[in-house]
Amino acid sequence: MTDTLRPADAVPVAIPSPRGARPETGADGTEPQKLKRSIGVVGGTLLTLSCLTPASSLFVIVPGSFAVLGTGTALALAIAMVICVGVAFCYSELGTLVPSAGGEYAMAGSTLGKGTGWLAFIQALIVVMIVPPIIALGTAQYLAPVLHVNADIAGAAVMLLATVMGLLDLRANAWITGIFLCLEVIASALVAGLGFAHTSRSASVMLHPQLVGDHGHLNVVTAGTMIAGLATALFITQGFSTAVYLAEEMERPSRTVPRTVLWTLGIGSAVILVPTIAITLGAPSMSALDAGDISGMVSAWSNSAVGTFVSLCIALAIINAAIVMVIQNSRVLYSSARDKAWPEPVNRAFVDLSKKFGSPWISTLAVGVPGAVLCFVPVDTLTNVTGVAVTLLYGFVAVAALASRRGAHKENTAAWRMPLWPAIPVVILAVLLYVLSQQAVSDLLITGGITVASLLYWAFYLRPRPDTRWIITVPEDDQQPA
Repeated sequence: MTDTLRPADAVPVAIPSPRGARPETGADGTEPQKLKRSIGVVGGTLLTLSCLTPASSLFVIVPGSFAVLGTGTALALAIAMVICVGVAFCYSELGTLVPSAGGEYAMAGSTLGKGTGWLAFIQALIVVMIVPPIIALGTAQYLAPVLHVNADIAGAAVMLLATVMGLLDLRANAWITGIFLCLEVIASALVAGLGFAHTSRSASVMLHPQLVGDHGHLNVVTAGTMIAGLATALFITQGFSTAVYLAEEMERPSRTVPRTVLWTLGIGSAVILVPTIAITLGAPSMSALDAGDISGMVSAWSNSAVGTFVSLCIALAIINAAIVMVIQNSRVLYSSARDKAWPEPVNRAFVDLSKKFGSPWISTLAVGVPGAVLCFVPVDTLTNVTGVAVTLLYGFVAVAALASRRGAHKENTAAWRMPLWPAIPVVILAVLLYVLSQQAVSDLLITGGITVASLLYWAFYLRPRPDTRWIITVPEDDQQPA
């Protein structure tokens, strides 16, 4: 794996100012404040794994997939993870080519132009605003053994706690979330062990998916349902892209970013997929599997004490996920304001960094507080819309990867380059388009409506002001690769 991740052997060059991008200088001629480079592969991997939220995704979102895909949930996740390998290659190349806290929009804007970058930003904004409350809403269910609280209120409280933690130093948060991550992995491993120890059905049920119908009879899960479920499966595994948002704060991003992206995807996939298989095979009945009551299954496989321990570990995993997501997502708002996406008073507020901790504190509040409010919106609506947005976002990344080796970008020998280019992004794009075609019309309309509104903002406010608004900055990597 080391050879695969090695950047090209050449003298590093400064990242050029590609089409649609500018050097790291504000519209008023001043240089904006820079984020501190303070984390390496270990810290980046801990933060990125936490944002992938393997355990919280497993225990909060996967149960909903059991109700739709039944025994086919593990297969859908496995297919999504294979797709994500190709997506991870795209992120790794683009993340080292354009190491910006703007993530997808900076990558798309630098390779395809500012208008495309804006469209990518809107999909990312949908994701960053909606995903944290989706995860936080699962807290009450797993606190139930020791504390009964309304799910909406518990979710809002978790979001506010995550906001406070997100105001702290990034290095401190890497170790805090790392400790929580260990508890996540322990809970996942325990569930996997208990599930495999109580296997009650053949592994063939995962290749021939079934679920309980309206009258208690087993129904076959159709191929169309499986494909539609891939959007949610992609959502479950999507956190590995956090590394590109942290690229400006990583030491030697040309090496650290691809290692973090690919290691995170591999480890996170195992933490999600292995317990999902165990639950599928070990559920006491098909009705229990469809209900997705993992805590109840653990108690049935062992005893109430073990069930309580697992539930509390899961609750901590959810809090951990919310903290890291607020950290990641505040960097997206910070970067958009640095790139002059908003009216000037808003830009000044979002780029303001805490003098003590160096974090974008107003951007952090702008992510966390609305996230607490969204906890009172139906979770199914949030989940489905986010699945569509994630699929669209990956599509923009795939197209950007196709354009990553032309013009000035072709000469950037410091960037990591994916194998099998351009075949990988072409295949990824085709698969994503097909997945989108299978989504519910209502979810497509909601996401499309937001996108159309954003296009109007682009057409009437940003595009007429090319020299003072939406100036996508491309930070230079001022550190030599090891």
